[in-house]
Amino acid sequence: MTTRSAPDRLLSVLAAFDHGHPALSLTDISRRAGLTLTTAHRLVGALTEWGALERDADGVYHVGLRLWELAALAPRGLALRQIALPYLEDLYEATHENVQLAVRDGAEVVYIEWLSGRSAVGVHIRVGARWPLHATGVGLVLLAHGEPELQEEYCAGPLTPFTPYTITDPGRLRRMLAEVRRTGAAVSVRQVTEDALSVAAPVRGPAGTVIAAASVVVPQADAQVPVLIPAVRMAARGISRALGWRPEREP
Repeated sequence: MTTRSAPDRLLSVLAAFDHGHPALSLTDISRRAGLTLTTAHRLVGALTEWGALERDADGVYHVGLRLWELAALAPRGLALRQIALPYLEDLYEATHENVQLAVRDGAEVVYIEWLSGRSAVGVHIRVGARWPLHATGVGLVLLAHGEPELQEEYCAGPLTPFTPYTITDPGRLRRMLAEVRRTGAAVSVRQVTEDALSVAAPVRGPAGTVIAAASVVVPQADAQVPVLIPAVRMAARGISRALGWRPEREP
């Protein structure tokens, strides 16, 4: 049996926490990390002393603020959110619907900001949530502007369905990605939930490369796509300009 390295064991403790398991006992951590209780106790103690984990009065562990401080240094995290927020707020004021900002991490999209109205359509999204690229508007934008090798590998892999309308045909996905590049926007209809429609547009960095995507999610039944597309594109373009991109540099 291969012996796990010390960094691997330490990271496995942190990886035991996710959106479905934000609070864990020491026994839970041991089981989910695949470690003995003794090893888990030693590593959890070290992480708690450093501030990566916090222990509440009931002896349950949570992710600590020290990790949030480090995460805030990520250029695609808090810094990007702060620059994008005024434009996302403008988009929200114009629509009063769910507004999102996301980046790509491998074959998944990670949501780094989300604004929601009280009467907005329900979505399975929160900050830090991950979804496959093909199933969301922001994911389609990020995939469409990814490397050709990424697109081919992704289209060749299994395309998980979430509703009867989720794209699962590689040929159809390739055609949709080409349309996203042509129009500068992605329209995802009923792919994650059967009552929602998403419109997304690319956010570019100073060099013109697509580094994120902004979107609005509305009820599918009364979605006014021709109105939403320019609104989302304007928000994404504003964020891009704030990041230092200039139109004349656009690929």
